[in-house]
Amino acid sequence: MITFWSRGAADENMPEELLVRTLDRVRRHPWWHARARLALDVLRRQGWPPPARVLDVGCGWGVNLDALEAAGFQALGLDISRQILERIDRPGRRLIEADLNQDFPRDAAPTDALLALDVLEHLDDDAAVVRRLAGLLRPGGIAIISVPARPDLTSEFDEIQGHRRRYEPSRLKSAFEGSGLEVRQIFWWGSFLVPVLRRMRREPSSQSQSKSKTYADYLRLPPWPAPWLLKLALAWEHHRALLGRLTTGTSLFAVAVRPQEPPANRSQ
Repeated sequence: MITFWSRGAADENMPEELLVRTLDRVRRHPWWHARARLALDVLRRQGWPPPARVLDVGCGWGVNLDALEAAGFQALGLDISRQILERIDRPGRRLIEADLNQDFPRDAAPTDALLALDVLEHLDDDAAVVRRLAGLLRPGGIAIISVPARPDLTSEFDEIQGHRRRYEPSRLKSAFEGSGLEVRQIFWWGSFLVPVLRRMRREPSSQSQSKSKTYADYLRLPPWPAPWLLKLALAWEHHRALLGRLTTGTSLFAVAVRPQEPPANRSQ
C-alpha cells in the first residue's frame, strides 16, 4: 500500500529511468545487500532489534526493506519516485510517496529508527532534510545515514546518479547541526573499493549511450570468482567498519540519536 504525503520532481534527485531499468541488477548486487546487513547490525547494536519500527528513507529498489522485513522489523519505505514504489509494492508492505524537500505531515506517526542510505548527496540542502527526518523519530530513536565519501573520488558514476557531493567526516557531521540529533559515531566503509573508484575516474564511458545503460555497465560484475571475492571482502570489512577501525573508504556512516525528552517538572 502506498500512502501519499507529497509529490516532487523525482528526476531532480535521481533519474527515474535509471531507477526502474536497473531494478533487477541492483537487487542482485552484493554491495547493496552488504550495506543493508551493515545497517541492520547497527540497529541491533544501538538497542533497536526486531520488532522495532524502522523507516527506510529513499527506499528505492527495496533491498533494505527486504532485509528489514526478513529480520522481523516493522518496516516502512519512503521515496519520491512513484514509479519505483509501484514496482516494489506488494501485499502487506507499507510505502510512502514523499518529497524530502517538503515538510512532512504533522500527524505522521513517530518511528523508532530510520535509515537514509545514500540519500543526502542527492539533495541541495542536506541539513534541512536531516532536520525534517529528525522530526519523524521518537525520543531515544536513532538515525543511520550513509553517504558517498571522499570528494577526490568524484567521477562520472556520481554525475549519472545525481550526486551533488561526496563527503568527508566533518562535512557529514555538519549536516546534523541544528537538527536536534546527537551524533554518536561516524565510521568509514568500503576501503578496498577506493582503488576501484580511482580507476573509474580515469575511464569515462561513451557519451553516446543513455545514463541508465551507463549505470548498468558500472554495476556489471566480472565473471566468477570476482563476485565471490567481493562478498568476501565486504564480509571482512563489516566488523572492522562497525568498530571504527577503517581509516578510509568509499562510504561514510553516521549514527545519531534523538535525545530523550527531559521529564516533566513534578513540582508544578
